[in-house]
Amino acid sequence: MTEVSTIGLDLAKNVFQAHGADAAGAPVFRRKLRRDQVLAFFASQPSCVVAMEACPGAHHWGREIGKLGHTVKLIAPAYVKPFVKRQKNDAADAEAICEAAQRPTMRFVAVKSEAKQASAVIFRTRDVLVGQRTQLINAIRGHLAEYGQIVPQGPAHVERLIAQIEDPASDLPPAARASLAVLVGTLRHLQEQTAALDAEIAARAKADDTARRLMSVPGIGPLIATAIEALAPPVETFRSGRDFAAWVGLTPVQRSTGGKERLGRTSRMGERTLRRLLIIAASAVVRWAKIRPRSPKGWFAVIIREWRVWRVLISSNSTLVSAWSLVT
Repeated sequence: MTEVSTIGLDLAKNVFQAHGADAAGAPVFRRKLRRDQVLAFFASQPSCVVAMEACPGAHHWGREIGKLGHTVKLIAPAYVKPFVKRQKNDAADAEAICEAAQRPTMRFVAVKSEAKQASAVIFRTRDVLVGQRTQLINAIRGHLAEYGQIVPQGPAHVERLIAQIEDPASDLPPAARASLAVLVGTLRHLQEQTAALDAEIAARAKADDTARRLMSVPGIGPLIATAIEALAPPVETFRSGRDFAAWVGLTPVQRSTGGKERLGRTSRMGERTLRRLLIIAASAVVRWAKIRPRSPKGWFAVIIREWRVWRVLISSNSTLVSAWSLVT
């Protein structure tokens, strides 16, 4: 029997699909596996390359299968799709994963450790809470607008709306006041939970050497510094800062052909949370430079000076190479 060299595994909740191929890419087996059969199946296979799409649960299965002596490679789903032939089903997906993994120029996703994934949970949780907080603020603002209560946008002004709700002398109907009080109570609870998460993030930033160095960069605070440390892969993964910018989705989409270069919008194909934070940081640096110029030449000279600070920091720490290209 031909020895299998690569196994493509299509992940699912209960029924998985495995596709084995030899070194030449010829199929060796196709097999369905229940969830409780996966590890036993791979324990019986000789050491080989096991490829999976980088999707929810992939890092867990990558760690478990890697313990059995296999080499685990995760592939972005967008890179697997071109290898799917005609019909879309689990068997075709597993075959496409196997074929994509055998390409010499394929790019792979590093398998994350449990600690790395755990450190990223706080940012996912904070995003959920901030989104719910925004929904509540918009709901309070919209309801009070029906009664003529208008304030400027932004969380900083929501206390003026809350004061109208809690003021017994205001002309709000009692039924509306009771319902809005529920929204206010929920909003304050979310604000307390968000503040607790922010305090934990700040504590992590102070305890981590890399995060402290990142915070010396203009526009980078505890939130972004710890996010880079938790959400970004190891810096050795990237050849340069430009590669990191492409990974996070801040480079333009190319649609060049016939020798004509056509660049579109930013690709936005990467870590969404980290990309949003870095854009906010860069915008804050530019906005502050315009408001408080520190040179007779204006805010543009300030940006050039900040760029030089980035370059000096980069020369002393390779971890900052990735972040430098995002503002230059």
